[in-house]
Amino acid sequence: MKFTIQVNSSPYHCNAGQTAYRFIMAALAQEHQIFRVFFYHDGIYHAFNYSTPPDDELQLTTLWSNLAEQYHVDLVVCISAAQRRGLLHDDEASKQGKQDNDLAAGFRISGLGQLIEATLVTDRLIVFG
Repeated sequence: MKFTIQVNSSPYHCNAGQTAYRFIMAALAQEHQIFRVFFYHDGIYHAFNYSTPPDDELQLTTLWSNLAEQYHVDLVVCISAAQRRGLLHDDEASKQGKQDNDLAAGFRISGLGQLIEATLVTDRLIVFG
């Protein structure tokens, strides 16, 4: 089965992101496919490069980046939600006259069209948060 995953809540508001990550790992272990993970609303906070939770807490941003690298999972951050919350990548930062690239490794910025496309080519959309 081929899945699209949507994460709507921040990594520190509730455990939805952690649950999504664990679901993905279980699905991959069962040889299912994860077509795309779409981070929307406060879910975009999973993609902040400079997030530094305490050492005794789960490092979700790092886990997501490793997932993208190891399994080639497409991690897409909604551009509108990101801009509203101050998450900028190189191109957008340059357009806005800012210097930061806040996007963690393995994530990319795109629009809701990527979510729509994913729902058309996968068997299931599962929303966390």
